[in-house]
Amino acid sequence: MAKVYFMNDRSSSIQTSLVAKMLTLFDAADFGRMVHPGDVVAIKLHMGEFNNTAYLRPVYVRALVEKIKSLGGDPMVVDTTTLPYWPFASRATALDYLNTVARNGFTHAALGCPIVIADGYIGTDDVKIDLPEGFILKEQYIGTGIALADAMIALTHFKGHPMGTYGGALKNIGVGCASKRGKLNLHLGGHPKYGLNTRHWMGYRCEKENCPQYEVCLNLCPAGAIVHTEKTVEFHREKCIGCLACVGVVTMCGVAFLPDDYFDATAAAIADSALAAVKAVGGPEKVGFINMALDISPWCDCVNFSDRPIIPNLGLFASWDPVALDSACIQKAKESAGMPDSLAMAKGVMTPGSPKFTACGSFLGISEEIQPNVGQKIGLGTRSFELEEVAVPEDATPFLCTQIPAGLKLGKLFAKTKDLFPAGGFKREEEVDIEDMRLP
Repeated sequence: MAKVYFMNDRSSSIQTSLVAKMLTLFDAADFGRMVHPGDVVAIKLHMGEFNNTAYLRPVYVRALVEKIKSLGGDPMVVDTTTLPYWPFASRATALDYLNTVARNGFTHAALGCPIVIADGYIGTDDVKIDLPEGFILKEQYIGTGIALADAMIALTHFKGHPMGTYGGALKNIGVGCASKRGKLNLHLGGHPKYGLNTRHWMGYRCEKENCPQYEVCLNLCPAGAIVHTEKTVEFHREKCIGCLACVGVVTMCGVAFLPDDYFDATAAAIADSALAAVKAVGGPEKVGFINMALDISPWCDCVNFSDRPIIPNLGLFASWDPVALDSACIQKAKESAGMPDSLAMAKGVMTPGSPKFTACGSFLGISEEIQPNVGQKIGLGTRSFELEEVAVPEDATPFLCTQIPAGLKLGKLFAKTKDLFPAGGFKREEEVDIEDMRLP
């Protein structure tokens, strides 16, 4: 049974702020024991797609950076390039990625440490990890910048996900630590049963004259697998690498269907890839996990919008075991009531006890249990957990921006600034009718 540390999301003082609670959980889990002076510590983070707004705020990362520095570590914030995933990718190269996340507020200046795109400019800088224990993947490719780190903290925004059904610690490292070829692998490009290359294709359904996406579709596939002719649109299966640039176009217009069990198999592959990431860094004693179950949107931070949360905030969770950690968050989400007028209401999962992400995260109602079940099966962790609620520290000192009281800091400045408070006071009414202002 794995230990999962928990604090709720309510705040009424500086030591109950969410930033302070994140740092308190870091200490409660004893993540500091893996940080030694001079160690390079990767903070694995999703910094948000272009125009997404649900991603974790930079202040959490800055506080974690300062914590690691206080332990003698040399922190870097890491992520990897993406597949296209859709026609207008904003993080598919390192250049695009850094431009996008700078717009989202993530810069060296804001975070206090470098942002490293761990798989290089286009995503080919990686190391191969053998996975004989993998459920579906028997090898995986992890970004070199992550694999060479001495330790890693996975700081995760827990929420829904259109392919993994939910996005937690397993997804953060399973997808987020994989290089571009690693993502092609876990999204099953070229797989003889589950790959997009096997899908049923009906080019005759293409209505060029009436399709608002037709101009986009002409330049849709970076591998040249989709070719428009005068009469139809052809699919060259042997060229398809499974980059997913086309899914939101040819699937939605009815020209193609996804293979049976595609999403199920992808969710399983995410867990396999997460094990590869842990192995790459150096094993379970080198990776700690924090899940921030806040602003729980139905879909991931990798889409370019953010819908209303489907459930209220659950709180903050930390563990050395990502399977137990995600299992605890899934259980808490099931126990929660849905958010009024959210997708949870539209999908009919407002009552406690209903699986929220199966209904709201997935396109097709795919089980939210696949990732953690596969994670347990392959030995990445256990679904059995003990939830330990961590007490709020009595001492607020570690969380103060300064330990110099206002009297000492400002008293001498007020004394020098003679005209700060005008002689005789400010011009104001001595008394007003407040009661009248209370009326509707």
